[in-house]
Amino acid sequence: MAEFNYDVVVIGSGPAGESAAMNAAKHGKTVAIIDRRQDVGGNCTHQGTIPSKALRHSVDALMKYNRNSMFRAISEPKVLDFPTVMKSAQTVVGKQVSMRARFYARNHVSVYQGDAFFVDPHRIELRDGDNAGDVLKGGHVIIATGSRPYRPPEVNFKHPRIYDSDKVLTMTDTPKRMVIYGAGVIGCEYASIFSGLGVKVDLVNPGARLLAFMDDEISDALSYHMRNNGVLIRHNETFKKVEGKKEGIVLTLESGKTIKADAFMWANGRAGNTETLNLEAIGLQPNNRGQLEVDKSYRTKVDNIYAVGDVIGWPSLASAAYDQGRGASSAAMKDGHSHFFSDIPTGIYTIPEISSVGENERELTEKKVPYEVGKAYFKDTARAQITGEDVGMLKILFHSETLELLGIHCFGDQAAEILHIGQAIMEQPNGGNTLEYFVNHTFNYPTMAEAYRVAALNGLNRL
Repeated sequence: MAEFNYDVVVIGSGPAGESAAMNAAKHGKTVAIIDRRQDVGGNCTHQGTIPSKALRHSVDALMKYNRNSMFRAISEPKVLDFPTVMKSAQTVVGKQVSMRARFYARNHVSVYQGDAFFVDPHRIELRDGDNAGDVLKGGHVIIATGSRPYRPPEVNFKHPRIYDSDKVLTMTDTPKRMVIYGAGVIGCEYASIFSGLGVKVDLVNPGARLLAFMDDEISDALSYHMRNNGVLIRHNETFKKVEGKKEGIVLTLESGKTIKADAFMWANGRAGNTETLNLEAIGLQPNNRGQLEVDKSYRTKVDNIYAVGDVIGWPSLASAAYDQGRGASSAAMKDGHSHFFSDIPTGIYTIPEISSVGENERELTEKKVPYEVGKAYFKDTARAQITGEDVGMLKILFHSETLELLGIHCFGDQAAEILHIGQAIMEQPNGGNTLEYFVNHTFNYPTMAEAYRVAALNGLNRL
């Protein structure tokens, strides 16, 4: 057994851990990163964001091809199975792993493979893996172990037709009918993916609407287009049991309904990866979902230990995890650049995708903020008419007196890209954050960005 000393030890090599490690290394600190996998990248690269978004892109491209009338003159509509599009997604995973491994080597970050086990607040023993038995001693420790799908004990995930969002990536065929329980971000994204492959999808939602945290109009638009793509959405239905059969599954709901399908996917919640860290040795107690509590500097109750990413819960986004990792390592080094990230944009990669930043109409109404709405429908923009991706809308919420931008909400092709123009203007200081920017500046034509000018003029006309 050997002991190695570092200024900073990071547990987990996903977006949060990578960002924390790189920031510390750039500041001249000695840094080690621990991951239980042989390959770096964390859940984001191997089982979460990257494979699911690569899957989504392949399916979306297939759908665009099949609905393009120009291609019908030369070919019949194409059909792809799930293993084929999954194989395409795995090539992206490989590229991501290679790229991130180079980052660590270039910045002289030591990478250790194994399970991290706290001995005390500064010392971490490596168990299992290539470096089993070694101890890493760190002045500061950053926990970035991510999360995994929550698995209720009453669901038999060993059955070959019962999946969660990790196991579904190993699916070897394409079911004809599939039930997805849970209509949050993951459930909605996979419902879009499978329906795009021609699978009949039942999306069972314990709540009253899809993605209730989103703007109501955007949520309604998503519901409409998912139904239009063949997804059967069942609201206000709660899980009772699922039985795995030789030929498929039978889902029973508390309402008494039973649904038969070829496959079942549980997509209702995630749990933080903290159970093997031996946190009791350092006086930390995660909540019932394995998540850790932190302050505005991402510091836990132990002075030298920080936690970032999915392991601290909301918003559980890769984009936020990058910021949190940088913020935590800056706080540990006291470099003056640490701050808590709160106004985080949301990108949800359904088909069509949706994205938002700032407040929605419901929140502004509850706060009694006088606001107005400006809208641009994609079907009215030249670029969308050219590409044929004319489903969607850009919606700007602004103060009816000061014209200050209060929220940007987008639905449709490239929504997550389009949103960042509005986000950038919202962050302008000294009165620069107003609707007037969009009417006083020139946008390339034809572009999707032009939707901002259209929406701004629409909003001013309402005034």
